[in-house]
Amino acid sequence: MLETKNYKFWFCTGSQDLYGDECLEHVAQHSQIIVEALNKSGLLPYELVWKPTLITNELIRKTFNEANMDDECAGIITWCHTFSPAKSWILGLKELRKPLLHLHTQFNREIPYDEIDMDFMNENQAAHGDREYGHIFTRLDKNRKVVMGYWEDQDTQARIGSWMRTAVGVLESSHVRVMRIADNMRNVAVTEGDKVEAQIKFGWEVDAYPVNEIVEEVNAVSKADIDAVVEEYYSKYDILLEGRDEAEFREHVAVQAQIEVGFEKFLSDRNYQAIVTHFGDLGGLKQLPGLAIQRLMERGYGFGAEGDWKTAAMVRIMKIMTQGMKDAKGTSFMEDYTYNLVEGKEGILQAHMLEVCPTIADGPISIKCQPLSMGDREDPARLVFTSKTGPAVATSLIDLGNRFRLIINDVECKKVEKPMPKLPVATAFWTPQPNLKTGAEAWILAGGAHHTAFSYDLNAEQMGDWAAAMGIEAVYIDKDTTIRNFQNELRWNSVYYR
Repeated sequence: MLETKNYKFWFCTGSQDLYGDECLEHVAQHSQIIVEALNKSGLLPYELVWKPTLITNELIRKTFNEANMDDECAGIITWCHTFSPAKSWILGLKELRKPLLHLHTQFNREIPYDEIDMDFMNENQAAHGDREYGHIFTRLDKNRKVVMGYWEDQDTQARIGSWMRTAVGVLESSHVRVMRIADNMRNVAVTEGDKVEAQIKFGWEVDAYPVNEIVEEVNAVSKADIDAVVEEYYSKYDILLEGRDEAEFREHVAVQAQIEVGFEKFLSDRNYQAIVTHFGDLGGLKQLPGLAIQRLMERGYGFGAEGDWKTAAMVRIMKIMTQGMKDAKGTSFMEDYTYNLVEGKEGILQAHMLEVCPTIADGPISIKCQPLSMGDREDPARLVFTSKTGPAVATSLIDLGNRFRLIINDVECKKVEKPMPKLPVATAFWTPQPNLKTGAEAWILAGGAHHTAFSYDLNAEQMGDWAAAMGIEAVYIDKDTTIRNFQNELRWNSVYYR
């Protein structure tokens, strides 16, 4: 399993020395209480670490640069308990390279009507201090996330936890390395893109390898390792022979086991976290990687088909963002295939030739071995299942030549009306928000791809925050979308990002 670091977040409280030492003691005590409560809430996926109160230019700058250099620090959460002169924050904010959340809260929930005096007002003036602090972000044109709410409320705590996942996705983006086997599918536009600009914007390294260099690693896998993985397959999944000879079926399954072990060793040895394949260039591979890729995705690797490196990287990032999530429903590469246009039952059947991640499966997972017209190789083994139901998000990162755009679509996953016994692939079926007609029209107007990075466990806000932190355009297709407003938004964005 690919894992991220044991990240932590720093909690930094802003104040000043105008109100005396007693006030500063209260500020420190209150911020420590908030940190302790947030850590005990169970709603934060990562530990929050209290830091001493920031009251001077020098201390702010020193603290933020220490955060920059700390590999375990994934981001900073700030709060101005009292008034905090914003010019003191300028150098620190300009030099900060970690994600930042501005928590706009106050220690007391209610105004103490019978006891309030000017000392209380001076000490508890986040409504004042956070506005001064927030102004300098806007003046500096510096990205940040703002969450307003009382620190003991579960909604506020949940939003902080949600942002933490985005922040880790932002930080880990600079560590994503995509291994491309061969090139993009010939004459396909949307899977292309500027890999140099992607490294500048996102930190991604995207490297190509001749397929037969990977084949050498696959061919070197021992029979004992192959047999062990095959036994795992047979113990974990239902085996659907469907009239095939059992020994011959097992041989086909063993090919995928060999590819899985060989691919993972190649990826691990060279520190890659995502992979793309292309059915048009398989070299010495006996099968198009199917079951093997599905299992690699299950362990946290990103994947994109036909050379789609942008989707592969996004799948990896979204898997990072959901890591360790309780009751996670899954994240996968996906592709739009065909519509159901029956009134009241509209939706899009999602699948791919083989490569859908089993983390999204609902119910039993089976192994099938079926012919595949593409690739000109022997029948590949693959995992077959249907997906879970419920709300999810589908994203498409596209290169428009002068900028990247992330398209974010809320979707509702449903069960299909009937089984599809002749379709030997994993499937999902969803209706895009606000409905199929508007959702599909908006997606096409935005230039969205037929490949998506899809997750049940993330939401549009998280993905939009990631895009904002990366400095790229994001457009949302959701329950409030209308084509007229959406077209206007695209026009405005084209001017802004020119």
